Amino acid sequence: MSAGATVRLLREDWADPEVALPAYATPGAAGADLRANLPAEQRATGLTLAPMARVVVPTGFCIEIPEGFEMQIRPRSGLALKHGLTLPNSPGTIDSDYRGPLGVLLVNLGSEPVVIHHGERIAQAIVAPVVQAGFELVESLSDTRRGAGGFGSTGRG
Repeated sequence: MSAGATVRLLREDWADPEVALPAYATPGAAGADLRANLPAEQRATGLTLAPMARVVVPTGFCIEIPEGFEMQIRPRSGLALKHGLTLPNSPGTIDSDYRGPLGVLLVNLGSEPVVIHHGERIAQAIVAPVVQAGFELVESLSDTRRGAGGFGSTGRG
């Protein structure tokens, strides 16, 4: 982990303390797995997400990201492949000055309902440095080989 990149977590009062903290599954993993921490009344049955429905799944934590960093929330490839679960705002960005609950916005793009189980890995978090750019209005832009070519303008291959 990079120096100064410790994310502080505060467990919400209602959250199940048995649900694991965000963690990297392997030494080479870029993303830390986030787990569903469902309210007590949903823990036994899970949360059912109908096709094309969206829901914010709680993780049970409030967060403090160090200044100069962001947290990106990304889908898990296995859930996307097997069930059509993804994030409609992928990647979601959490700014360093946010101090509220960490929820994961999921959408079911599959054709069948999907049950999200208590403690299940639902997304991954990437902590990355942020650079804030300046913006300047100019009279013209420099020329490049690509120029103003947009989507698909560089061809195939």
